[in-house]
Amino acid sequence: MGEVQFEEDDVTEEHTPEARETPEAGEQPIKQRKNGLYPDVSDELAANMKSGWADTELHDLEPIPQAANTARRRAALSARFPGERLVIPAGNLRTRSNDTDYSFRASTEYAYLTGDQTENGVLVLEPDANGDGHTATVYLLPRSNRENGEFWLDGAHGELWVGRRHSLTEARRLLGLPAKDVRDLADELRAATGPVRIVRGHDAGLEAALTDKVTGERDEELRVFLSEQRLVKDAFEIEQLQKAVDSTVRGFEDVVKVLDKGEATSERYLEGTFFLRARVEGNDVGYGSICASGPHATTLHWVRNDGPVRSGDLLLLDAGVETTTLYTADVTRTLPVNGAFSPTQRKIYDAVYEAQEAGIAAVKPGAKYRDFHDAAQRVLATKLVEWGLVEGPVERVLELGLQRRWTLHGTGHMLGLDVHDCAVARTETYVAGTLEPGMCLTVEPGLYFQADDLTVPEEYRGIGVRIEDDILVTEDGRRNLSAALPRTSDDVEAWMARLTS
Repeated sequence: MGEVQFEEDDVTEEHTPEARETPEAGEQPIKQRKNGLYPDVSDELAANMKSGWADTELHDLEPIPQAANTARRRAALSARFPGERLVIPAGNLRTRSNDTDYSFRASTEYAYLTGDQTENGVLVLEPDANGDGHTATVYLLPRSNRENGEFWLDGAHGELWVGRRHSLTEARRLLGLPAKDVRDLADELRAATGPVRIVRGHDAGLEAALTDKVTGERDEELRVFLSEQRLVKDAFEIEQLQKAVDSTVRGFEDVVKVLDKGEATSERYLEGTFFLRARVEGNDVGYGSICASGPHATTLHWVRNDGPVRSGDLLLLDAGVETTTLYTADVTRTLPVNGAFSPTQRKIYDAVYEAQEAGIAAVKPGAKYRDFHDAAQRVLATKLVEWGLVEGPVERVLELGLQRRWTLHGTGHMLGLDVHDCAVARTETYVAGTLEPGMCLTVEPGLYFQADDLTVPEEYRGIGVRIEDDILVTEDGRRNLSAALPRTSDDVEAWMARLTS
């Protein structure tokens, strides 16, 4: 990372343009450099930096592909909260360490309603005078000012440091929304009257500016509505989810091709291999990849990925590419590192596959959301009784939840802009609800036999198997978006052989 160094004597407060102390609550501050001060510069250099720059305004921009979709989403939001001002922030940069930040990822709610991913951005729905509609405006940081020096002296936002951003006019063309300077928003909100709601957790400054105007209960109603609004995906979202899955399939193929490198190094080689695909074809991974070899596969959220990859073990790979529009896939395959399942591994794998088949078959419009979980759990409970690991009958096992020692988790979740999408939706609309066309969910049963579990045969210990696919509910049933990846044990072995031959 480039960093201009200045001697202490070269920094003077009198040459600091618009120097200020800690910003007011709700302001979008320009971060100061070197103990809060700008460097001392000569008049000649300052004048030189103001001039000689070409006009880079973009005049031929077309609206983003999802502009019509985001407009419809905002209309639905407007209809739900007539007469109320609604504030949906993108969020701010978060400090990783000292003067470095985490990569920015816009809040799901903001991205869903605007298609924009700009840090510090805020969507505001202002109620119409008659109270039956809203005017939507996006507030953004404008182009850097060349006159006051922020263009090249502001290391946090100056475009010479962080790159060009869209002008407010360009943003309007792209997003189909009026665009204003976000630095004015906090004062506007302080002066506003009437009911206000904000999506919390993304912009502490704006929350502080609204502290006397909002309540936690009312704000939570807004967040819940936006979560439930995403339960049914539109055509654009389905297209993006398929794109994410297709890239994920290629990422899994990449990993299989370098399993020998993983054996020579560690799980991290495989994690890095998948990450390369995610960065080349998308924005990032949609969540921390799980590259769990051997007994690590029995740890549900194994993301350290620092263990050995050994021939004869299974590799549980749970990973998903996030598209440039922030939709993520979520796929798991359990692969024999040497390309062939042992008899015990195959026995356990085939049981999980049978459970997944039952779960997928239960996904259809009109079915209860819990049906696919119940169907998969019944198969696994039956297998555990047959293997003598738990005393039947199966109904007793299910009633008491005895299978959960080895099945551990639910069989799936909604998928979309978040890997666990719609997470704050009400129980009655989500887990106790009914499946509808356009919903997208994972089906991912698993069996996990811990290495220290003395209640199972020794040959089972340290084996973890999960198979996960992304399933779209259609008008007449379902579509497996990740069907391009093999699932049966025989097909997995044949697929691996083709890729490594």
